[in-house]
Amino acid sequence: MGVDMSNPPTKDFFASPALSLSLAGIFRDAGAAAAAAAASMEVEDGDEGSGGGGGGEEGSSKREETVEISSENSGPARSRSEEDLLEHDDEEDDGDKTNKKKRKKYHRHTADQIREMEMLFKESPHPDEKQRQQLSKQLGLAPRQVKFWFQNRRTQIKAIQERHENSLFKQELEKLRDENKAMRETINKSCCPNCGMATTSKEGSMTTEEQQLRIENAKLKCEVQKLRTVIGKYPPGAAPTSSCSAGNDQENRSSLDFYTGIFGLEKSRIMEIVNQAMEELKKMATAGEPLWIRSVETGREILNYDEYVKEFSVENSSNGRPKRSIEASRDTGVVFVDLPRLVQSFMDVNQWKEMFPCLISKAATVDVICNGEAPNKNGAVQLMFAELQMLTPLVPTREVYFTRYCKQLSAEQWAIVDVSIDKVEENIDASLVKCRKRPSGCIIEDKSNGHCKVIWVEHLECQKSTVHTMYRTVVSSGLAFGARHWIATLQLQCERLVFFMATNVPTKDSTGVATLAGRKSILKLAQRMTRSFCHAIGASSYHTWNKVSSKTGEDIRVSSRKNLNDPGEPLGVIVCAVSSVWLPVSPNLLFDFLRDEARRNEWDIISNGGPIQSIANLAKGQDRGNAVTIQTMKSKENSMWVLQDSCTNAFESMVVFAPVDITGMQSVITGCDSSNMAILPSGFSILPDGLESRPLVISSRHEKSNDTEGGSLLTIAFQILTNSSPTAKLTMESVESVNTLISCTLRNIKTSLECEDG
Repeated sequence: MGVDMSNPPTKDFFASPALSLSLAGIFRDAGAAAAAAAASMEVEDGDEGSGGGGGGEEGSSKREETVEISSENSGPARSRSEEDLLEHDDEEDDGDKTNKKKRKKYHRHTADQIREMEMLFKESPHPDEKQRQQLSKQLGLAPRQVKFWFQNRRTQIKAIQERHENSLFKQELEKLRDENKAMRETINKSCCPNCGMATTSKEGSMTTEEQQLRIENAKLKCEVQKLRTVIGKYPPGAAPTSSCSAGNDQENRSSLDFYTGIFGLEKSRIMEIVNQAMEELKKMATAGEPLWIRSVETGREILNYDEYVKEFSVENSSNGRPKRSIEASRDTGVVFVDLPRLVQSFMDVNQWKEMFPCLISKAATVDVICNGEAPNKNGAVQLMFAELQMLTPLVPTREVYFTRYCKQLSAEQWAIVDVSIDKVEENIDASLVKCRKRPSGCIIEDKSNGHCKVIWVEHLECQKSTVHTMYRTVVSSGLAFGARHWIATLQLQCERLVFFMATNVPTKDSTGVATLAGRKSILKLAQRMTRSFCHAIGASSYHTWNKVSSKTGEDIRVSSRKNLNDPGEPLGVIVCAVSSVWLPVSPNLLFDFLRDEARRNEWDIISNGGPIQSIANLAKGQDRGNAVTIQTMKSKENSMWVLQDSCTNAFESMVVFAPVDITGMQSVITGCDSSNMAILPSGFSILPDGLESRPLVISSRHEKSNDTEGGSLLTIAFQILTNSSPTAKLTMESVESVNTLISCTLRNIKTSLECEDG
């Protein structure tokens, strides 16, 4: 199931400057590679008056603007600044009436000169006159040579960024085409394939569907025109003569140019690096003491870093870089999924993102270095990008790009390793290298009856940054982005898939729904709801969070967005408000309280304290907390249905809910398609506070002893539709209402759990 790229947040994916810069340097065609080589050439004794070099800073800015335009439109052609460097007017030759230009001798800068200029460029891409003068004296170059080198370097970065954005536009274009095709097929079907009943009358249905189709077609045409303009490959209005897919010969050639161009990395060198990383991963996954030492207090495995340096001959990578912290963790678990499907979910970026919705806010396959052996992808190597998140706006996201390598070790064992490559990162922009992956990944071993044993190793090198005090322990201990979190999420998602595909579901695990098609339709809707909730509340660059203070003292973050044409959400202006607090209650106790429909009226102010009944209850995991329920709230005026999805694993728990249209939900229960049902989720995310300690007492009742330890980090989020018109503006009344909603809900929760002073 592909990721829905048509909703408004997806547009931010392409417009985000953080993402564009993070992935800058990924695509480079043959012309750009040549430009990179030419950019390092300078005239030996350039005349200060030649090439229009005069005019001070104003002339410099004009020249830089010309360079950027040239790099965007001319492709392999040499930029104007390069011509200024290599050519000049021979003003001394009065006898030459044709005014031919002479090409002066040029030389390549030395490695030391390039290194010094690169160091200054990473700190200041636009050095002032004083900095250029100082650097020219230090390197023995003319100030004009230094000036032009910086202009050319900025041009390279801009061209790199444009290449990547072009690739993303192409991916979006393909997805829009697929959606358009699917919509046409839907229109042609006049009845529901599950219940056999006509969906609506033909005249009314076609009118609505045709309007939706026109919107999608207009969007598609806009994207195509934008793509043509940005690429500069076709003039406006011209028709392309070849496919826009990323797999054509032109793209393959571009990939090779990228790996032999600006980064200077041959494919053989990349394969050597990933094979070394694979060997390190195998040792890290299987070694015991002294490399890994188990903590007596927490039971978690801790990496002995001195032994690691000795075993793998790690070089000191702190030269010139900001101070970094090392996070290393290892965990093992058994998942309910067959091995080929699991391997495929790692190599397909959309499946990978859907498998870990609470951890991954953005992901992209930037380039495919090696396709591997079809169909199992053995030996596949691809360059990837990911933005990792926690379910709170208080913790900054981590942007990391890495090479992923998939290899079959034996008939029953596969390995998938991720590793960041130094050369690739350093040539893009030093500011982006805030998080790197040392050899990380998993060893997957096939067991009987569709089970797999997974050994997960997560090894990160991160630049130290400020984290909110409430989450500092969880992040600094490596729990937030560690192996335990990845394994627990993988187990939960695989178990959910098993229950979704099951055909022999016991009656007690599927109450209130008569058909298998109805059960699947409800579970699919609940999964989409939870995925949307995870997408909405993180610190991703998709969102712009504004801090407001509630009347009761909580810090609340508010963001807004406009939904123009996504049928999966209500159309109009949507406000999302999020607040994170610490509560002196165990995560298990808090989760059970929030998911229990019998106690919902204690915290839900919308219910007004009225009775709440469960219409349907569908199990989606072995733990009784993993379930999807449909609840009804009855009042004197009307009744309301609420869809609730509760999830829990060894690390994290969630309770996600949304009011639903009763008529629409009744059709979903019968088995009708739920993909176009508008739903706006709110809910809770629950984490342990990370303060692990030795238990005060020893008890055979493991669950009971856990309930007496530690506190919880609760994130509460509400989304409301403030105006059904997408052109409307956000009002302060809307912000105040959602602010009050969060404050009252938090107060009710604290009162019910008797932790008002916490």
